[in-house]
Amino acid sequence: MTPPITEEKRSTQVALAIKGMHCASCVRRVEDALAKVEGVTSAAVNLLTEEALVKFGEGVEATPQVLVEAVKQTGYEAALKLEVPGTPLPELSGEQERNARRNALLAWAITAPLSVAMAGHMLFHVMIPGYTWIETLLAAVVLGISGRETYRSAFKSLRNRVPNMDVLIFMGTGAAFITGPLSAMGLPVASYAGVAAMIMTFHLTGRYLEARARGRASSAIRQLLELGAKEARVLQEGAEVMVPIQDVTVGMLVRVRPGEKIPVDGVVVAGASAIDESMATGEPMPVDKAVGDEVIGATVNTTGTLDLRATRVGSDSFLSQVAAMVQQAQASKPPIQDVADQMTAIFVPVVALIALLTFLAWVILPELMLALGQWALPYLPWHEHAHADPLSMGFFSAVAVLVISCPCAMGLATPAAIMVGTGMAAKLGIFFREGKAVQALREAAILCFDKTGTLTLGKPRVNEVVAAPSYTNGQVLAWAAGVEFYSEHPVGQAIVNHAQDQHMDLLPSSDFEALPGRGAAATVDGATVLVAKPAHLEKEGIAIEALAHERYRMEREAKTVVFVVRDGVLAGAIGISDTLKPESVRTIKTLKKLGIQCVLITGDNQASAQIVAEQVGIERVVADVLPHEKATAIKRLQKETIGAVIMVGDGINDAGALAQADVGFALGTGTDIAKESADITLVKGDISRVLTAILLGRATYFKIIQNLWWAVAYNLVALPLAAIGLMHPMIAEICMAFSSLNVIWNAMRLRSFDEAKIVAKRTRR
Repeated sequence: MTPPITEEKRSTQVALAIKGMHCASCVRRVEDALAKVEGVTSAAVNLLTEEALVKFGEGVEATPQVLVEAVKQTGYEAALKLEVPGTPLPELSGEQERNARRNALLAWAITAPLSVAMAGHMLFHVMIPGYTWIETLLAAVVLGISGRETYRSAFKSLRNRVPNMDVLIFMGTGAAFITGPLSAMGLPVASYAGVAAMIMTFHLTGRYLEARARGRASSAIRQLLELGAKEARVLQEGAEVMVPIQDVTVGMLVRVRPGEKIPVDGVVVAGASAIDESMATGEPMPVDKAVGDEVIGATVNTTGTLDLRATRVGSDSFLSQVAAMVQQAQASKPPIQDVADQMTAIFVPVVALIALLTFLAWVILPELMLALGQWALPYLPWHEHAHADPLSMGFFSAVAVLVISCPCAMGLATPAAIMVGTGMAAKLGIFFREGKAVQALREAAILCFDKTGTLTLGKPRVNEVVAAPSYTNGQVLAWAAGVEFYSEHPVGQAIVNHAQDQHMDLLPSSDFEALPGRGAAATVDGATVLVAKPAHLEKEGIAIEALAHERYRMEREAKTVVFVVRDGVLAGAIGISDTLKPESVRTIKTLKKLGIQCVLITGDNQASAQIVAEQVGIERVVADVLPHEKATAIKRLQKETIGAVIMVGDGINDAGALAQADVGFALGTGTDIAKESADITLVKGDISRVLTAILLGRATYFKIIQNLWWAVAYNLVALPLAAIGLMHPMIAEICMAFSSLNVIWNAMRLRSFDEAKIVAKRTRR
């Protein structure tokens, strides 16, 4: 099992549930309000999850009540989230979707017959007595009942001087509706009251579909949280007692039967089984577990019965910390989002000004405005409006401008892609801490690897045993294993493990003595046996020349050499080295095909590092560096390239380099300090996931660019068409709703991410 992913201290951040946001302007307003609270260092608001993540300076924390009040003063509702952050509360999300559905259905119940009457009036000139007043009355019901929440939101944003998208809907429907009573009273203006009702109906329908799409886009982490067990079978005085999962505490004994979910993170104290860890690592094959092995809560026990001792529960569990990490990534923003935020900050006022200028242009210069759109009017169903009076055309076009503008698309473009992309990554055992890493991965130019524990397994293994004349390899290994049986040194453990793998019976030993930095000695089978480094034996005057040739050969092959001496006579030599991870060569080869330069940065000597680099296919090696010098090496590489420099490591000595790199990958099998310094954590420690993360990051960034391009292009094309009378307000509202939905649906296409297809496509070029 991997150690839990650490996160920032909970006392330095608070999650708030925000209700009432509809567009990017809302997000910006809430963020600005929270950022002004004393002690707040950053506030990130996610429109999709309707959540704010507020961070404080060291030792400073505003009370939740102060934060909630700051949000309420902007016109939105807020509440402290006591649940694990990362996804909207299910009841809140469901309530909003139900409200949106109810408002849309009521609007359609009134607008549908009104639309039939409007069609008959427009297409067949069927006149209903008092039609204008009937149209106005029905429109008033739609706007006043179904649209009341939209109007309430618009009034709040105007009162707080930060107009949001609902202001555009309010102005558009209001301007269209007022033509109804004006026309009914005999003024020379066409009635668009029915159009106002249809605009609101399409708007509410779009809100409902958007609420459903948001729920689907944010479902990955919700599904992850739901994987946890609800109950645990606790052993109390020899009896099994089912208790709610929240009642399990650290140290309790828990029994897990075949087919059941493991309820908590723990250590196996009895039994053996195979565990399906796919929810955590993304790997489909079960992993064998026995006494002493760690297991992850929410994984599935497949075969035998296990007794566990709980080690992490509640918010300290792997599942909870994963959710918190992904939530933080989804709340954070890549640099490209700053451009969209600046645009949306001025969007509503600019559109309102364009609508006013459009109205004035039609009233003052009707011939010019008509001439601009004359080429297309004959092909449009509402071409008869071109013959309406200038005042009516001014209302018609201004309303279209107001309702077709869509700041929502720009506001949703980035968070929708980040939400789906990081959710997909989590399913594959890749956990982002910051959304900015997505953009940096797209620019990856140099990828730096630590050696031990990253490219290699980090566990020494015996590669060969060479006996001196008059001895056998078996004798040398047996004597060495007898000495090292009580040793805790990795080299000693490697010798014992190798002997056990050879099914040897370990010889009895006594008088064990560890020789720090030199080796170990003990009495084995009645003889004094010494297992030590060559330098120590040479210093003690013990002859080792008989195996000098073998020693130098193994050292050239980057193996650690220890000699075995029995009663003062050289018996043999053992070569030990770290082993490459099976996926290292394949991963490096693919990364190079994608145009990414790979570099090995290690504290090992140049010869050993060069051998490993050649084995995996890395041409550039930076060796003999101290821990603090790794960060300096990263700085040098950053000066050499205009792209991003990425570091992959797992140890304490990698922490500085991980923090210095544009993106730091920490392996989940590594130390907590390394994971704390990194932007991305790979749960399993499989470096092939680095390739997956880069490709998924690029795909996510590409979706962001697509979404922003669509949002900008849509408004650049739609606004002029609406201004010159070529866009009916009803069609404009449909286009506006589609624009918001399109960016969400486009982001959701990341769910079909296929690494193999992407690699095949890119490497063919």
